[in-house]
Amino acid sequence: MKPASLNALFLSLIVFTLPARGFTSQTQTRPNAGKGTSGGAGQSKPPAASIASTTEDSCGCESPTPDVLAIVNGVKLTMKDIDTPETKLSEQTAKLESQVITARQQQLDLQVNAKLFDAEAKKRGITTAKLLEQEVAAKVVEPTEAEAQAFYDQNKTQIAAEFKDVKGEVIDHLRDQRQQEQSRVFAERLRAASGMKPLVNEVVPPSTPAERARVLASVHGQQITSGDIEENLRPLIFKVREAVHKSRMGALDARINLMLLEDEVRRRQVSSEALLQTEVVAKTAQVTEANAQDFYNANKNQIKGDFAQVRAQLIQYLQQREQEKAAAAFVAQLRKGATIQIFLKAPEAPVYNITVDDQPVKGNENASVTVVEFTDFQCPACAQTHPVLDRIANEYGDRIKLVVRDYPLKQHANAFKAAEAAEAAREQGKYWEYATILFSNQSALETSKLKEYATRLGLDRVRFDAALDSGKFTDKVQRDLADGNRFGASGTPTIYVNGREVTNKSYEALKAAIEAAIIAGAKR
Repeated sequence: MKPASLNALFLSLIVFTLPARGFTSQTQTRPNAGKGTSGGAGQSKPPAASIASTTEDSCGCESPTPDVLAIVNGVKLTMKDIDTPETKLSEQTAKLESQVITARQQQLDLQVNAKLFDAEAKKRGITTAKLLEQEVAAKVVEPTEAEAQAFYDQNKTQIAAEFKDVKGEVIDHLRDQRQQEQSRVFAERLRAASGMKPLVNEVVPPSTPAERARVLASVHGQQITSGDIEENLRPLIFKVREAVHKSRMGALDARINLMLLEDEVRRRQVSSEALLQTEVVAKTAQVTEANAQDFYNANKNQIKGDFAQVRAQLIQYLQQREQEKAAAAFVAQLRKGATIQIFLKAPEAPVYNITVDDQPVKGNENASVTVVEFTDFQCPACAQTHPVLDRIANEYGDRIKLVVRDYPLKQHANAFKAAEAAEAAREQGKYWEYATILFSNQSALETSKLKEYATRLGLDRVRFDAALDSGKFTDKVQRDLADGNRFGASGTPTIYVNGREVTNKSYEALKAAIEAAIIAGAKR
C-alpha cells in the first residue's frame, strides 16, 4: 500500500499533536520524552517571560509568553521559530483578540441598557421580565414559514440540512433577530428620554488596577466602571487566551516533530520518503471490506447512501485513518527518545465569586468547598450528571455544599418553565424530589405535565399553580441565566468547584476537583 502523497504524509507527521499527558516538564504535562526529562534537566527554571504591555489599542487580554518556548535536544525554540508565514500565528492571535476589543464596547451598551430597563420597570411598578415582554416580545411579529423558507434559500449553502429539518430553528433565529432589534429600539427610546450618554467614545482596557475605577457611564445615578466591564469579560478573555495558547502549542508541537524527523533522516542517512515508507507506510494496517462494513453498520445513521455506494470512500477514509495512527506512533517513538522541555504554559482558568444565596442547596452551608451547577431540565447531559452529583453529595456529606442554579437553553422550549416549576416546588420544600422527576421525564415538560408532577409529590396545587401561572419565579430564573452568562457558562451542565469551572463532568474528575479544593483549603 502506498500513501496518496508522501509529502502530505510528511506534513501530517509534522502537524500531528500528541495528547498533553505523561511527560513532566517545568510548566506543563507532555508525553514522556525519555532520558533527560527528569533529574537536573527537568528541574531547570523556565526562561524569563516577556509580558506584553496593555495599551489603548490592545485587547487587554495578553498573556505572559516565555522568551524560550521549548528546548529540544539542547536546541532552543522561540516565537520566531513557530510564528511563520505558514502558521500565521500573529494573524490568528490578532483576530482572536479583536473579539475582546469588539465585546468591550458591546458590554458597555449592554450594561447601560440593562440599567435603563431596570429603572423603567421600577418606574412602572413591574418586573424587568414583564417590561421586556410588553415592550419587546409582544411587539415582535412572528416570522412566517414563507419568511423562514426565504432565509433558508439565501443561506442554504451554509446549512447542512433540509428545510423541513431546520424550519423551527430558522424561525427561532428570525424571531431572535427581531427581538434584538426591538430591544435596541426600546433602549434607544429610553436613552433619549433620560438624556443619558456614555462618558467615553471608546472603551479601552484599564492599564493599571486603579484605572478599573474609571467611570464609563452613569445611568440614573448608577455608575458603570471599567472594572464592571472587565469583570464581565473575564470568561471571553480566558477563552481567547486558551485559543491563542492552543494555536501556539499546535505550532510548537509541529516544529518539534519536524526537528525530530529531520534529525532522524540525518541519523539514518536516508531520504524522508524512505524513512516514511519504512516507519509509517510499511507499518500501516490494511483495511478490509469487512472493516468498512463494520464501520458502516456502526455509523449508518450518519452516512448517506447504502454500503455499496460508499464502500470505496469508506475504505479510503479508514485507510487514511490507519496511516495517521502509524504516523502518530512513529512521532511518539521519536519523542520518547528525545530530551524535550516545554515552557509554554496554558492560561489558568479564572475563579469566579458565584452568588449562592436563595438557591437549592445540599450539604453544609458553611463547607469550605462549594460545587455550583448551572443546569437545564430538558438537557440530556444534565440528566446524566444529576445522579453523579447526587452520589458526590451523599459521599461528601457536610464537607461540601452543592448548589444548583438554572440555565435553560433557548433550544429547549420547555426548559425555562420547568425551571420556574422547580422553584415553585422548592417553595414547598420538594425541590430535589421534583428535579428528579423532571430529569426522568424530559420529553414531557409541558405546563400541564409540570402541574401533574406537583400532584404526584403531594404539593399544594393551588399554591403551585398560582406560582407557575403568574411567573412568580421568572425573574429568578432570568437572574440565574444572566449570572451563568457572566461566569462563562456556554452550555449545560456547567459546573464550578470553588468558583473554578470543571470541564470534565465525570464522577472521577469532579471528585478529583473537590479533593484538590479540600486540600487547598486545608493549606490555607
